[in-house]
Amino acid sequence: MTQPNHSACLKIISPGTLSLLQDAGRFGMTALGLTQGGPLDVHSFAWANALVGNPLHSTVIEHSIGGLIVQATADCTVAVTGAVLPLLLNGKAVACWQAIRLKAGDELELGYMTQGLRAYLAVSGGFAVALQFGSSATVMREGVGGLHQDGSKLAAGDQIPLAGQAILPALTTPDPQVQQFSLPPLASAAALTKAEQKQSGASTVLSLRLLEGYQHHLFSAVERARFYLNPYQVSTNCDRMGYKLSGSAISCSSRALLSEGISLGAVQIPPDGQPIVLLNDRQTLGGYPKIGTVLSLDCWRLAQTPPGSLVQFSPLDSYQVHNALALYRAGFSPAAKAAHPQHAATQEPL
Repeated sequence: MTQPNHSACLKIISPGTLSLLQDAGRFGMTALGLTQGGPLDVHSFAWANALVGNPLHSTVIEHSIGGLIVQATADCTVAVTGAVLPLLLNGKAVACWQAIRLKAGDELELGYMTQGLRAYLAVSGGFAVALQFGSSATVMREGVGGLHQDGSKLAAGDQIPLAGQAILPALTTPDPQVQQFSLPPLASAAALTKAEQKQSGASTVLSLRLLEGYQHHLFSAVERARFYLNPYQVSTNCDRMGYKLSGSAISCSSRALLSEGISLGAVQIPPDGQPIVLLNDRQTLGGYPKIGTVLSLDCWRLAQTPPGSLVQFSPLDSYQVHNALALYRAGFSPAAKAAHPQHAATQEPL
């Protein structure tokens, strides 16, 4: 087993728009008021770790929008997955979704994203970052986790210690479909005329599969039909906490509800009738009525979707949800095993 070498690190030359340390998330701490955190796109997060031989829950850099530049102070192997972006090694283009060997002094630059919003940078052996409440996940709103254990985003000059310096063979994903799994449709509502939207149809609308919850009876049959039949647009009010959508307003028969725990993907309907899909950094308690919960696989896609894009909800029952998750796990495991057989056989990304 490779031992930590705290003189070896990835140095942040430029943090870009937003760069955060994230592991799989902080669980079992909601009684303390601490939310989940963790990667918004678990698929890309797990693949980044698989490509460099790490356990799939290992800490990575989650980078949003673009502009991140890092420098290696020791030889190591890294991988970048997630959104489509230009990737430069010492100024020369290299491919994402593969293991990349860095020598001491090498600089890796993540350009601005052309499809998707989040990218994940993993390093072989992982980062040697102290845990808070069992996790390194950065939650800025709560001031918890991250490199300095205060919830702060990564900044220029930060040095993230490497837990190991394993140099791995050049690995890559065996199937191009893996790279597109959690990315949204290319076209967005903001970029389309009404005629183009009509012509392009469902190919430009992200489908969000939803399991209705016990509060769905608070919404009449007419309101539920309105919810499913009409597309919604992603508003500019979207972040790691949740995505506010705009479209046909939904009415609820009750507004006086007791606050209760909030799950990943919960769809709240506030008084203005515009749905909010709650994500990793959501509040732990909430009292707005909830029509249901978006399937986790589609939460990952939503988190890669920019403002102006169209989404539409479709109902699933519990059997369909279990089938979708089982099919994903069955598809991921052989792919991860092909990428790095000595690690992936016993690991689950979910």
